[in-house]
Amino acid sequence: MAAFLYITLMVFLATVYTVNSCPPSDRAALLAFKAALHEPYLGIFNSWTGTDCCYKWYGVSCDPETHRVADLNLRGESEDPIFRKAGRSGYMTGTISTSICKLERLSSLIIADWKGISGEIPLCITSLPFLRILDLIGNRLSGDLPADIGRLQRLTVLNVADNLISGEIPRSLTNLSSMMHLDLRSNRISGPLPVNFGRLRMLSRALLSHNYISGSIPSSISNIYRLADLDLSLNRLSGTIPPSLGRMAVLATLNLDVNKLSGVIPASLFNSGISNLNLSKNAFEGYLPDVFSVRSYFTVLDLSYNGFRGPIPKSLSAASYIGHLDLSHNHLCGKIPAGAPFDHLEASSFAYNDCLCGKPLRAC
Repeated sequence: MAAFLYITLMVFLATVYTVNSCPPSDRAALLAFKAALHEPYLGIFNSWTGTDCCYKWYGVSCDPETHRVADLNLRGESEDPIFRKAGRSGYMTGTISTSICKLERLSSLIIADWKGISGEIPLCITSLPFLRILDLIGNRLSGDLPADIGRLQRLTVLNVADNLISGEIPRSLTNLSSMMHLDLRSNRISGPLPVNFGRLRMLSRALLSHNYISGSIPSSISNIYRLADLDLSLNRLSGTIPPSLGRMAVLATLNLDVNKLSGVIPASLFNSGISNLNLSKNAFEGYLPDVFSVRSYFTVLDLSYNGFRGPIPKSLSAASYIGHLDLSHNHLCGKIPAGAPFDHLEASSFAYNDCLCGKPLRAC
């Protein structure tokens, strides 16, 4: 009788353990993912043993109800004790296996800052219906972004910065109506910005600098009422700046430096909520709008390396604050206004113009 009870108890415990552990399919998918990678220094995969991938597998988190793998969080730069003990950041080579797509309940996929992971982003990743975060920053991933990435209707974060991604921005990307953070910086992306980029209504940060993006800035961007940070610097954009960008409610940072933009600067940019405005190294020309007021508050205002001519607007003195001002390398002429904010600026802020004079330059 005792033996029977013991066997019954063991069967019961085994059943409970099986029910409360991750399914074999998820475990197999993770092990196949691991097999395609090589991490020689930290041993982050040493904990990936045993039958329950929900229990102490480094970087793996499971849904407490379904016990399906929900999050895979592997960062090559971290304050985790495993990094402090090794005294170094992470380095990993290999590729991202398509087996990752078998984790059907995956909500967050972070494989960031490993510096050596190469290959393409698995196309099947767009078949993960619950994916909210896709963060692959800081690797050597190449190829195009998946053409049907717009299928990821729950995606809020897309970060593939600091890779070797090429090709154009997929048209379907503008279907990502839940997107809040888009980071495509420092890749090899070319072609134009989608004309309907403004469909990304929930977007708060759009970071696309240091690529080969060409064409004009879509005026539809001004429809993104939550957008606070827009960085399109170090690209090949041409044409003019849509005046509507200066009427955006929460836009605080606008970096358009090192492009091929031209024409006159919309006056709306100088009386907006933008506090960090960098338009340097373009082909803007004409007179600087004399429209500054107490609403003008700039931590950075960089208009250097353009073709502006005429005097420095006197209304600049009415700005409530200007921390860093750079008007160098233009064709400005005339006396530099006295008083704030000019009294704390150095000569380098005004250098290489046609005929500016007055403090901090030579006397007029």
